[in-house]
Amino acid sequence: MTTEMQEIAITEDKPLLTGQADSSKQDAELAARILLDQGQEHSIETPHGVLHVTLHGTRNSRRPAILTFHDVGLDNKSCFLPLFKFEEMQEIVKNFTLIHIDAPGQEDGAAVYPVGYQYPSMETIAEMIPAVLQFFNFRTVIGVGVGAGAYILSKFTLANPESVEGLVLVNIDTNSRGWMDWAAQKLSSVTSSLTEQILSHLFSQEELSSNTDLAQSHRERIAKAPHLLNIELFWKTYNSRRDLNLDRSCTFKCPVMLVVGDQAPYEEAAVECNSKLDPTTTSFLKMADAGGLPQLTQPAKLTEAFKYFIQGMGYMASSCMTRLSRSRTTSLSSSYSMDGSRSRSRTLSQGSQGGQMPPSPSQTMEVSC
Repeated sequence: MTTEMQEIAITEDKPLLTGQADSSKQDAELAARILLDQGQEHSIETPHGVLHVTLHGTRNSRRPAILTFHDVGLDNKSCFLPLFKFEEMQEIVKNFTLIHIDAPGQEDGAAVYPVGYQYPSMETIAEMIPAVLQFFNFRTVIGVGVGAGAYILSKFTLANPESVEGLVLVNIDTNSRGWMDWAAQKLSSVTSSLTEQILSHLFSQEELSSNTDLAQSHRERIAKAPHLLNIELFWKTYNSRRDLNLDRSCTFKCPVMLVVGDQAPYEEAAVECNSKLDPTTTSFLKMADAGGLPQLTQPAKLTEAFKYFIQGMGYMASSCMTRLSRSRTTSLSSSYSMDGSRSRSRTLSQGSQGGQMPPSPSQTMEVSC
């Protein structure tokens, strides 16, 4: 009798143990999903100091990671969160690991540097990136940079061409500041607050004159930032940048997509950069009604262009068209320069129907949308 009772007890315990295991598994999966959504934050030691880095995804190193670098006055969240949280972007996000780098001392909650602190140069910050790739065991990345971040990723790519499969540069200025720019900056530092100087770097004059909600929210965020001194150091470092000295013989070895909003502060600089790059591997996207931060004001258009860019590199080739693509067509107009240096000019028009496959990165694409 005793033996039978013991057997019954064991039999009755099994469903309870199974239920507990299932519950634990579900809790673990939920925790993992929350962690992936919020990102895993890391402080990574580099030869030149510590970088704050946020990773989203599963560290699948079979594909390149998407590595982002923000602009002055922003951090990885304020610069990229609306873009990578955008509905149509999720098809890309689920296929790639995201690595968001914050420039030294720029992350939310960063400790304020002491007075007299020697902030690293743009070149030094670029030299810190290989340690991040090594930390996460990624051999290659697709870089996405805005403003100062675009410059830093450009420096990194020129020094480490084998580590970058593609480059998306928003509001890039590859030139050092000339004497006129230097004098204007000195005058601005006397007549304008640091917050207003940075806002004039981030936004178009039209956006600032209209005091758009986006411009106003960033004005308040920057002015009230506890680590404003750190932001000022990064701003001064960016204004002390050197010329990248790009030309057709000294350029990027990977496909590049240049992005700028019409009337943006760096529209002319982006156009000049486009003229210096290899036309067979460069796409130039000038976005209407985008202002100074197209990744925030026009995430749908930028997502579509980014998806085409990735598909042109051979990734996500079987991906379905985005909703935006299905409501538009790509109207192509071919034009050849007198010297034949540009193979083709492509214009992406709005308000049409249907869809078209993206151009390969071996063709120059000038897009206005």
